[in-house]
Amino acid sequence: MFEIINGQTFHLYNRKVSYVLTIMENGQLGHLYYGKSLGPLSIADVDYLKAQNSKSAGTVKFSPDTGNFTLADRAQEYPVYGSSDFRKGAIDISYNQEPWYLDFKFADYSITSDKPRNLNCPESYAVGSFEATQLDMQLIDEEHHLELVEHFTIFDNQSAVVRSTTIKNCSSKTINIENIISASLELPDDKFQMVNLSGAWLKERHVKLHNLDQGTVSVESLKGASGHQHNPFIALIRSQDLNQGEVYASNLIYSGNFVSQVEVNEWHKTRLMTGLNPTYFGWKLETNESFKTPEAVIYYSNQGINGLIDASTNFTKRHVIDRRWNQRERPIVFNNWEATYYDFDEQKLLTLARQAKHIGMECFVVDDGWFGHRNNDRSSLGDWRVDPQKFPHGIDLFAKQIHELGLQMGLWFEPEMVSPDTSLYKEHPDWVVRHPYKSVSIGRGQYVLDFANPEVVTSVYQQIKPVILATKLDYMKWDMNRNITEAYSPYLNRCNIPQTEFFHRYAQGVNMLYQLILTDFPDMLIEGCAGGGGRFDLGTLFYSPQIWPSDDSDAVERLSILTGTTLAYPLSSFSNHVSAAPNDQVGRQTSLAFRQMVADFGPLGYELDISKLPLDELTQIKENIEFYQVHRQLFVNGRFRQLQSIDPCTNEVIWSVENSDDTEIFVGFYRKLATPNASILNYVKLPMINPNLTYQIDGREKVSGAVLQQFGLRQPYQFNGVNLDTAELYGDFQSHLYHIVSIE
Repeated sequence: MFEIINGQTFHLYNRKVSYVLTIMENGQLGHLYYGKSLGPLSIADVDYLKAQNSKSAGTVKFSPDTGNFTLADRAQEYPVYGSSDFRKGAIDISYNQEPWYLDFKFADYSITSDKPRNLNCPESYAVGSFEATQLDMQLIDEEHHLELVEHFTIFDNQSAVVRSTTIKNCSSKTINIENIISASLELPDDKFQMVNLSGAWLKERHVKLHNLDQGTVSVESLKGASGHQHNPFIALIRSQDLNQGEVYASNLIYSGNFVSQVEVNEWHKTRLMTGLNPTYFGWKLETNESFKTPEAVIYYSNQGINGLIDASTNFTKRHVIDRRWNQRERPIVFNNWEATYYDFDEQKLLTLARQAKHIGMECFVVDDGWFGHRNNDRSSLGDWRVDPQKFPHGIDLFAKQIHELGLQMGLWFEPEMVSPDTSLYKEHPDWVVRHPYKSVSIGRGQYVLDFANPEVVTSVYQQIKPVILATKLDYMKWDMNRNITEAYSPYLNRCNIPQTEFFHRYAQGVNMLYQLILTDFPDMLIEGCAGGGGRFDLGTLFYSPQIWPSDDSDAVERLSILTGTTLAYPLSSFSNHVSAAPNDQVGRQTSLAFRQMVADFGPLGYELDISKLPLDELTQIKENIEFYQVHRQLFVNGRFRQLQSIDPCTNEVIWSVENSDDTEIFVGFYRKLATPNASILNYVKLPMINPNLTYQIDGREKVSGAVLQQFGLRQPYQFNGVNLDTAELYGDFQSHLYHIVSIE
């Protein structure tokens, strides 16, 4: 819904949130409120929100014509550095290396409701004209002849507002964009903890907590992808309460270099900004050309951490991920990587496939090593032709045999990369990302292809498409195992385009390849991957409904990764594989039961040599698959909650998924390490339970919803040193999956 009050104040709202902006005394766009829905506003309400009749000390007046008005203490929608505001600005433009001090004044506005899904660019979308309301605020800098359009979109029944910015050069000069942020949000105080998701390869998206103080804290990437080290998502939480308290959060629908930052000024006011990383970024804008930023999503919840999970999950599944995947069953995957690595041939794979089918798996994915002469990670990338030594009868016949078994067929690709021993590299040395100097980095024995060059993208697709057709491919795993160094494009040099545009143009090239694939093969499931979780972001989820979250398949590590990831991304996006023990990445020994109970939360898969497993473990896998198939929709698309602290140091992790009417719930209890003399009685409250119903726990105990909600679910008895006869959990890495069903 939308209303305009007195021609000066604009209000976007739905049943959950309100976003209020106004035209300030200097004609620029000011921010008044974002939070819980206010409903329709009166003129008196707006006057109260706008009232500011005093100037903060030590500030510079904006101009002689605006009295005591200063930008230093005003909440702005798109702040600019240097004209009485000395905080970091959202946009910087120069001409001939001369910085311009910009003054964008309100000119006009428009309201639209159409926001179709368009594969050429990852953005939020709406179906039909009733789901979204977009407010476009046109701002003009008359002196510099620039037009700025601020886009604000609110969606029906979503706790989110989507922001982006378009700048148009209406002057006769060629200008340079040095910085252009997607969104800025001003908050009235700094009584928050900042949450970000950080880590490294094999330990991505761990929860990090920081107290805010005067100054700036930021997370960013300069890798050409969102990266293993930091994620674009950040949140500001009033407390760590799971079900109460205000939360503001931001994320980007983008898969390239980003910065997300929080700045607190001397009066304890908070400014959150997110968008393209200005470091190593610049964009040349000719006369009448425009540039649009990636979209930013700004979430709000007054229901704590789980409210944030609801907000991010609901928005992403409905307005970012293609909806065809929301209810379509995700296949239970068998991936051969940790079962065989590069040591396989057609017969070995068929033996694994037959056994996988026998125990209930649904999709057979051939990982790295099927093409060229790829027997290690130092060759053949860019040569997407089947290895005749491994597949003497061709990949098409192999795929036919997989399909005849009743399995879907999947293949691994790393389309953005090239190995030095390939014809692609030798014939097109100018298609490689590297500067024209002698010393050039190499990572994992491979180079990055110049996806800023559309010809390169088209050529790669012309190699990949025949393989997809020949195999009737159902499932593609798209990997990226090397980040960009010496970011230089020979193509941009030939076209006289600044190299500062490379990273963004590279991201656009990745989008172009996704568009080519999904235009021709819209029903093929693409699983995103970047050396594991190096590109786990909304830009990837726009094209890939699920992502390989980490190359670390250890179930204990996955507890931390999933706990962090689900703050920002749906459970349905989290691809899980049960792997061997001891684990190949950390050497940890865990039980098959523990590994399966972790992997059941989300799309399920297996990645271990099932031909060498004992019969009892094969039976356990078969039973778990049968159980999962019955409850798959709940584990993938149910409402997910954290029931334990998100503190990264916690020894216990407790998750739940519930159906839409709270009549069926799974609670996963996981303990990492055993503790001596543990308490016998521990309970966890279930806030989602209907207090008016009676529930049965694991087919045994019957308990009222009121008791489970207010008193709690009894946790398993832990071994405390003397109670071996009654203990349900014994030793490290223990778990229990509760099945709670209403019976009245």
